[in-house]
Amino acid sequence: MRRRFEVQLALGKTPIERVSIPLKSRDELPPILAALQWIFQTPEINERIFALLEERVVAGKKATGRPGLDLWHILVLGVVRLGLDCDYDRLEDMANHHTLLRQILGLNPVSTPEEKPFHYKTLSENVCLVDEELLAQINAIVVEAGRSVFKKKGHAEAIHAKADTYVLETNVHFPTDLNLLWDAQRKCADLVGRLVGRHQVGGWRKMKDWRSKLKGQMIGLTRLLSGGGPRKEERGRAAAESYLSDSYRFEEKVFQTLRELPKPLDLVEALEREQLDYFHTMMIKQLDLVERRLMKGEKIRHEEKVFSLFEPHTELIKKGKLFPPVEFGHKVLLTTDQHELILDYRVMEQPADAEEVVPLADRLLGRYGPIASLSFDKGFTREEDRQLLELYIPEVIMPKRGKRNAVEQKRETTRRFQELRHRHHAIESDINCLEHHGLNRCLDKGLRGFKRYVGFGVLAYNLHKIGNQLLASQRQETEPMLAFSG
Repeated sequence: MRRRFEVQLALGKTPIERVSIPLKSRDELPPILAALQWIFQTPEINERIFALLEERVVAGKKATGRPGLDLWHILVLGVVRLGLDCDYDRLEDMANHHTLLRQILGLNPVSTPEEKPFHYKTLSENVCLVDEELLAQINAIVVEAGRSVFKKKGHAEAIHAKADTYVLETNVHFPTDLNLLWDAQRKCADLVGRLVGRHQVGGWRKMKDWRSKLKGQMIGLTRLLSGGGPRKEERGRAAAESYLSDSYRFEEKVFQTLRELPKPLDLVEALEREQLDYFHTMMIKQLDLVERRLMKGEKIRHEEKVFSLFEPHTELIKKGKLFPPVEFGHKVLLTTDQHELILDYRVMEQPADAEEVVPLADRLLGRYGPIASLSFDKGFTREEDRQLLELYIPEVIMPKRGKRNAVEQKRETTRRFQELRHRHHAIESDINCLEHHGLNRCLDKGLRGFKRYVGFGVLAYNLHKIGNQLLASQRQETEPMLAFSG
């Protein structure tokens, strides 16, 4: 039976709301923990977030069985992982030995023999129970309440929003048709080796020789094609013919083994067989692409290319920058306010920036009410969208691409337009900060894991900003008292 949080005060435990957070630490962790403590001790936020977690994680499950990880622990550890840009091994060590983190989790500062230690597998499997949709709802609650932390007393503050995109990379190597073919071959070799050993199927006594030969041919052909020297085309064609010939023989051998293998003995073997079918299919596809490009001189269309066998959702993105010229991942649309809080985010799949303007404005108005201003860069510009947004948002900053007429020139040279356009550049520093807090390269697998990773990263970023403001306010309150006592 999974609980929200097990309230069981014992000797050595400190209530979460009384945990002392260092006010002058320059590390990333104390502000995040201060914001998490603020969530825990604020009833309105606490109740709404726990209700969402219960509905998504606990609903429909029987109230019996072994107790799972508390919902509070799942939220805290998922946020800390992205806030510190660490993997599950470091998170396991911190959850078991970091005294301040353990106090925010509601545990003894030092682990005792009676307590079951956290295991990285337990952490990874429980954090994955939270999905991107739930994180978006939690982030909206946190931002809505967090804006009051920055607001001056007695002043109703308007929202000045800024929107831009950046590329979050997937955890893949730079793809070429040759190294993707080798990825498929080595995975087929690994999976076949395990399956034939379990079922005593013959014919693979020289498995290591197959791996060594195919890898050597791939590396040699890659160097030959990227280098120079006399008769380069002739030597490259001969090496490609040899590599393709051996690769087709290997593919035929894998296919024959697939036909000879008996039915799977258990679920684990069924999953391995499914993986082998996938990599065998991808090996055939990459063989076709390599043969068409190297032997027939064809130019492969973008739609036919695959950029990763392990993360097939990966996209090739060109943003027109000098460095890096291309990136592999997905574009993420971010919208921040004047306090650098991320109001809205979305993982984009294929659509251009201009297609996101109206849906973004609709989400912002529906979630936060009136928006005083909304600014974009030139990549989002579309005249009909600007005219539509101006019916609902007083100030829409959308610089025109190309030459401007007299009316456009007058509008874009006003003092207010220039002021908001200059403020728009602050979102670049927000994106840089976000990349340094985990969202530079996604370490989770699959598109669902990618979106969940973004959700936790945005939540960790917002909690870091709110925590910094909370600690700054506490410092302002304590410094006069210290000066008076001195």
